[in-house]
Amino acid sequence: MIRYYILLIIMTMIGAFAGFFLKKASSTIGIKKLIFNNYYLYVGIILYLLSAVINIYILRFLDYSIVLPLTSITYIWTMVVSYFILNEQISIKKIIGVGLIVLGTFILII
Repeated sequence: MIRYYILLIIMTMIGAFAGFFLKKASSTIGIKKLIFNNYYLYVGIILYLLSAVINIYILRFLDYSIVLPLTSITYIWTMVVSYFILNEQISIKKIIGVGLIVLGTFILII
């Protein structure tokens, strides 16, 4: 059972990096360049697809009422990626929000 929770955590990390690559793709000017000359777009799409496939697999073994709320862990990874890779600032409100996500996740698991 623990391996499915580990897989769920990996799935959320993949989802966070998918968002990161789509953010990088968003800096492209012009739809033609975005579609034909931006590999960030395709990496982001592939990572989101991989995350969705893992999610479907996990749902075979864990309850939907557990899996869906736990996907909010993606927000934690997103904040980490945005801070360390995109050099975005982390406000106290963001820290409190992530703390509440962690608390809610912990309550669901126990």
